[in-house]
Amino acid sequence: MTSHHLHLVSDATGETINSVARACIVQFVDIEPIEHVWSLIRTRGQMEKCLKGIAETPGPVLFTLVNESLRSVLLDGCRRLDVPCISVLDPVIHRLASWFGSEIRGRPGLQHALDAEYFQRMEAMEFALSHDDGQLGDDLNLADVVLLGVSRTSKTPTCIYLANRGIKAANVPIVPNCVLPPKLFSLKNPLVVGLTKDPEQLVQVRRNRMRMIARDQDQTDYVDLESVRDEVTLARKLCNQNDWPIIDVTRRSIEETAATIMNHYTRHREVAE
Repeated sequence: MTSHHLHLVSDATGETINSVARACIVQFVDIEPIEHVWSLIRTRGQMEKCLKGIAETPGPVLFTLVNESLRSVLLDGCRRLDVPCISVLDPVIHRLASWFGSEIRGRPGLQHALDAEYFQRMEAMEFALSHDDGQLGDDLNLADVVLLGVSRTSKTPTCIYLANRGIKAANVPIVPNCVLPPKLFSLKNPLVVGLTKDPEQLVQVRRNRMRMIARDQDQTDYVDLESVRDEVTLARKLCNQNDWPIIDVTRRSIEETAATIMNHYTRHREVAE
């Protein structure tokens, strides 16, 4: 692996620039970035410190800055240091401004304003935490999405990710010889989605989990391959009987699983309307 310094400069939290940088870096083989994150850069003094850090460890600079004065300081400084300096939002913002015929406000951090959408996300997060792992099964109808699956199919992290998008998500585990919440089978509003996984990989994940919590792995169906295959088969059969979509998360990241769920949810709402 070849290491390269990469500077990420933002006038807000840096979430956008981090996501863009990682989406780009994964396209390069054998490159290991050493990330230097410079967030909440909103004064000239802060920018000067940022430029000093760039001078000490030269490398490409990606930035999201809306203040023209600070942009000029950064661009001039990078020009003197002879390092590339790239604005990741400019092409998108300017093309949209041209299409909308609208003025660009140029205020940092607007995406984090405490608006109705923000409070919707916070409410969804509270909902996901209070309805995790089958809790409060009597009010599942308040959910937007209900995830169903055997143990270790990433139900909880997927719910948290969905909550960050403003989706109220609950999850219900399928456990052998345990009765599922009766209301699950009469839900009208929520989209119910089954999550499944390759049994062999599921066993490996469960073994790792048991090792982490120092649990004895001998003589337990939880990590017995044949028992796990039966669990997965039962879960699939249950979803098919109730016409619930099934997503195999074996080779999917949390983000990919959530994106697929949101596509299902969009169609579900369109049909409901």
